Amino acid sequence: MTPWKRYREIAIVVVLLAVPFFFLNAKMKKGENLNALDRAVVRVSAPIEFGAAGIARGVSNVLESYVYLVDVKADNERLAYDNARLRETVHRLEQKEGENRELRRLLQLREATPGDTVSAQVTSKDHVEFFRVARMKLDRGSAAIRPHMPIISPDGVVGSVLHVAGDAIDVQLAVDAAFGVDVEDERTHARGFVRGTGDPARYACKVEMVDSRDEVEIGDLLVTSGKGKWFPRGIPVARVRKVTKRELGRDQEVEAIPTVNFSRLENVLILVTPPGEQNQPKGSPAATAKGR
Repeated sequence: MTPWKRYREIAIVVVLLAVPFFFLNAKMKKGENLNALDRAVVRVSAPIEFGAAGIARGVSNVLESYVYLVDVKADNERLAYDNARLRETVHRLEQKEGENRELRRLLQLREATPGDTVSAQVTSKDHVEFFRVARMKLDRGSAAIRPHMPIISPDGVVGSVLHVAGDAIDVQLAVDAAFGVDVEDERTHARGFVRGTGDPARYACKVEMVDSRDEVEIGDLLVTSGKGKWFPRGIPVARVRKVTKRELGRDQEVEAIPTVNFSRLENVLILVTPPGEQNQPKGSPAATAKGR
């Protein structure tokens, strides 16, 4: 290394050490004690200090914002997880409450229905053209269960036993085209015969043999008449949705919607010893349906 380069490096070091010294020395002095050199140093250093301070504040703000955003993101993720857990818990509780409510309704129906009953739970539904059938699992032995026994739910008529296989049964639903039950209009006592349509696209039924002189209106509740001593009297079957009046001598054309929501059907009662024609169960679903 040449002497000139060595002296240059020494000079640079001296300047770098001297400049901060002069800046610090000038800053520490009071205004009246500043000489010309000090005032020059202060004027030169002020913009530099201002710029450095601005950069430092900017860097500090960026770092603080980054740390804040990292914390906020972590908090949001934790809150989202907790919220999802709470929603799942609420959903499970709502499901349990719904199940308990339906079981309470079924228990009330069982207590209000005279004779022996067997409860069953829907395990599957199936249908082909004109046939609507559900598979159900019995809650106890099937020795007493026979085909054609009536099946009801808290909402009304479900259908009848079709086949028995161990602890399972096939049920012919009330919307099956081969199912029919004698009914009466709860309001006017007009008589008719409800038969399923077997429509594979929807659960529906029609009302046959409604005399043209009888008064039937949209919204009327049709209940079992008890004729034939099959279903107890007063069990809801369907609500009238359409009435087409005909001339005297011809039956009215009446369409109805089942009171039972078959798409959500879960628990039912099989009437092993159904009451007779005049034995309407106290507190039957018809009484409940009146307030609907």
